[in-house]
Formats: sequence, structure tokens, C-alpha cells
Amino acid sequence: MTAFISSPRFVEHDTGPLHPERADRIRAIHRAVREAGLVDSVDPFPGFELELGPMKSDGVKLLEVAPIPAAEEWLYLGHTEEHVRRVREACLRGGGMLDADTVVCAASYELAMLSLGGVLTACDVVMEGRAKRAFAAGRPPGHHAEPDRAMGFCLFANVAIGAKYLQKKYGVKRVAIVDFDVHHGNGTQAVLESDPSVYFVSMHEDPKTCYPGTGFEWEMGVRGGKGFTMNVPFRPGAKDEDYMEALRNRVVPAVEGFGPEVLMISAGFDAHVDDPLAHIELTESGFERMTRELVGVAERCCEGRVVSVLEGGYDLRALGRSVVRHLVGMG
Repeated sequence: MTAFISSPRFVEHDTGPLHPERADRIRAIHRAVREAGLVDSVDPFPGFELELGPMKSDGVKLLEVAPIPAAEEWLYLGHTEEHVRRVREACLRGGGMLDADTVVCAASYELAMLSLGGVLTACDVVMEGRAKRAFAAGRPPGHHAEPDRAMGFCLFANVAIGAKYLQKKYGVKRVAIVDFDVHHGNGTQAVLESDPSVYFVSMHEDPKTCYPGTGFEWEMGVRGGKGFTMNVPFRPGAKDEDYMEALRNRVVPAVEGFGPEVLMISAGFDAHVDDPLAHIELTESGFERMTRELVGVAERCCEGRVVSVLEGGYDLRALGRSVVRHLVGMG
């Protein structure tokens, strides 16, 4: 069984109606999982209008779990005290811009703690055996947040902190993270690049043509973590088969060779052909195929344990439909 961890409260992180990382992203996901029949609870956004078209659940049913806000202590597994203070104080002042792309409102710090808490709740659900796999759909997202700064719509490095949480709370020795968001997971990399106990893979558009301009193949980690970071950039226009070839021939062997006890996924859906923020041409079927391949790795290495976390995805219809296929692929 797969757990679905989200909350209607995530719409309270108000970035404005025209910002790519807007509240309607969560509305679209909640609508999609219900229209597909993955969950049976009442849609929390009945007035939201979005034409998704027919979707199939393939008989999959999700366990709905409410996220529990993270305790502040967990932030310091990935961030400096100065960074945490800066985000908190910006929200206490009523919000504003943390960088050219990253907006906060008065409630954003609280919602960021709930978003991180969703990831930690997903870790708990999987490690306690309540579900074999879990997907945390929260916002703000996290994979661009570096130890000392927010960027790229992200406040805190949710997945990187989640990996360290698994190690600290449950004694997990090795965690692998595969990030297929179209943008390089620079924040996750920055938090973990010297750590040989977490293997980080980022599959993204070529940094010469896409934000944030990092994630070249030669970036392989530093100091004791050298060799435990893999960056797999793709040319603009890359399609499902390009990703599947790289996944099967490069990513899967590397992750299996590392031997993780838990597999985490930074599940960004902005590599979809309809997404406005990049130039990769994946389909919903492609996301499902990648998911199934990664679940296969988890079954062979991790007793099936997968913790997946929402990152990007900015075309609402493509996002909702792709999340459904990701969840169906998780089974």
C-alpha cells in the first residue's frame, strides 16, 4: 500500500495567483487523486475548476495520512541557524521576497514546517510499516534550498533533511535519493555532497539551458562524499526513452551498487512536455515508467521502502495527471 500525505492547508502559503508555485498546485493534486478514484474522501476544494480528463487508478487505493508539523530541531540537520532565523523573521514581518523567485507570506514559515513535517510523516509511515511507500504532497517545495539560503521557490531542504531524519531516528545507514525534477536539486546536493551515507542522483535539463545553472556531470560530491553524487543532465527536447535509457543504464546500477535501505524520490513533474518552465518533453506515461523502475530498485534493495516528495510541476493539468500516474506506479 502507498500512503498519500497532504493537507488543504498548503494553499495558505500564498505566493500570489500568477506565481508558478501557486496554491492551485495543491488544489490540482487533490482534485486529480479523487477524480482518479485513488482516494474516497471529499474534495476539500469543491469550487476549484480544472478539466483533467479521464484517468485510471488501475485498482490502486491510497492510505490518506495527515501531515504532522516538523519540530524546528530537524531544520538544523540541513540548515544554519541564520538561515532559519531569516526565513522566520521575514514571515513575522508579513512576508516578502527572499530572492527574485521565492515569495513568503505571514503563514509561510508555519506551512514550511508542515511541508517538512509531511516528509517526516511519510518517513514514519514507511519505517513503522503502516505503508510500504508514501508520497508527501506539500508546499513550499524544498530541493533548491541550500544550507544558508532559500531559492527557487524553496525554503527548506525537505528531502535532504528527511534522509538525515531516517538515519537519526531509525538508524538507517544508507539512503538513496533520486530527483527527477527538471531542475537540478542544488539544495539537496549542497546539504549532502560531503556525506558518503546518502547517494544523491539528479536527473535534470542541461544546466547550460535551465535554472539554476548547476548539476554538471563533473559535480560528484566533495571530500568524504566524493563519488556519492551523480548528475545526469539531458539536452532540451529529451523524451521518455532518453530518461528511461539513462535510468536503466546509469542510475539503477549505481543505486543498487550503493545498497540503500530506503529510497527517496524528489518527484518534480516539470519535465512534462506541457510544463512552461523548461524544455524537456516527458509524458505522464514516462513518469509512471520511471516510478515503476525505481520501485523495482526498492523491492530489490530496500524491502520496497520508498518515500516520495513533491517538488515542481507548474502546468496544473499535467501536474495532476502526472501525480496520479506516479502514485499508480508506486502501487
